[in-house]
Amino acid sequence: MSDADQLHPRPVGIDELLDRVRAGYERVGPVEAAAEADEGALLVDIRYAALREKDGLIPGALVVERNELEWRLDPQGSHRVPQAVSHDLRVVVICNEGYASSLAVASLRQLGLHRATDLTGGFQAWRAAGLPVAP
Repeated sequence: MSDADQLHPRPVGIDELLDRVRAGYERVGPVEAAAEADEGALLVDIRYAALREKDGLIPGALVVERNELEWRLDPQGSHRVPQAVSHDLRVVVICNEGYASSLAVASLRQLGLHRATDLTGGFQAWRAAGLPVAP
């Protein structure tokens, strides 16, 4: 690869980018995410406020706006949440339908959170599976 190619890689569409990102880890379904939460995994809801108000919350999930996610979950960061104690923390990121969460996981993995994953289908899949939702 030439220096020019490194500076200006070939553009990709969002579908290809999602495929590339998701190839690097295993996503989880709603039932698996619930079981992992019972075993200590941190569920992180990155949906924006209007969706949380409209559809409700997953009980026990930590709500972190997407634009604050890296700062709140970086175990080395000065703005981290109390739960962000280790790069070994299992994090399951949840957006509305399971797209933005995949890109968020890529960013968390770059920070060293090597066990981060996301919920396939997002909050909508959680609710469709009949799992608990609080108003």
